[in-house]
Amino acid sequence: MPRPVKWRKIEKMPAVMQFYPHVKDPASAEENILKLEEIEAVRLKDLEGLEQGECAERMEISRPTFQRVLISAREKIADSLVNGKAIRIEGGKYTRGIHPVRCLDCGRVWEESAENTDRCSDPDYVCPRCSSEHIQCGTEDPAGKQTQWRNCRRGAGDGRGAGAGGVGGHGLGRGKNLRSVQEAPPEK
Repeated sequence: MPRPVKWRKIEKMPAVMQFYPHVKDPASAEENILKLEEIEAVRLKDLEGLEQGECAERMEISRPTFQRVLISAREKIADSLVNGKAIRIEGGKYTRGIHPVRCLDCGRVWEESAENTDRCSDPDYVCPRCSSEHIQCGTEDPAGKQTQWRNCRRGAGDGRGAGAGGVGGHGLGRGKNLRSVQEAPPEK
């Protein structure tokens, strides 16, 4: 079974998504594609001047992964500057944040990217374990001690479910979860 994608958290979207060298025909210039997580790594390290450990922590990735992302970004930027190539910023394995989601029927709790929780009203968005549509989205309180749950689709009920409990499971089904967390029964 493949490992779930480890999303890279980005805090700020770039204001400009394309750069072209000053040439007669910019459309004919070769280009490098910079992923959004690569530009975020450059922003944190080179613009904000943070240490690599701090950058990795803010992007919610390991230091070696941060180093690989940063090296890739710097190579593309250097190639564009030295060889007169355009830069286009797009794509990548990024998220604006990770949020907990839980199933009110089986009690499964998993983490999902903010981009996926934005589509909770989509009928194809279901629990990866039991395919239930009765799902709640969570947000961390400012102190980070407790999850506050809200119904994120019509018909989600009163917040009580069967509460299967247990630990483990990978949930790589239709719910597109990012990483499994301890499964807990819904709060009463």
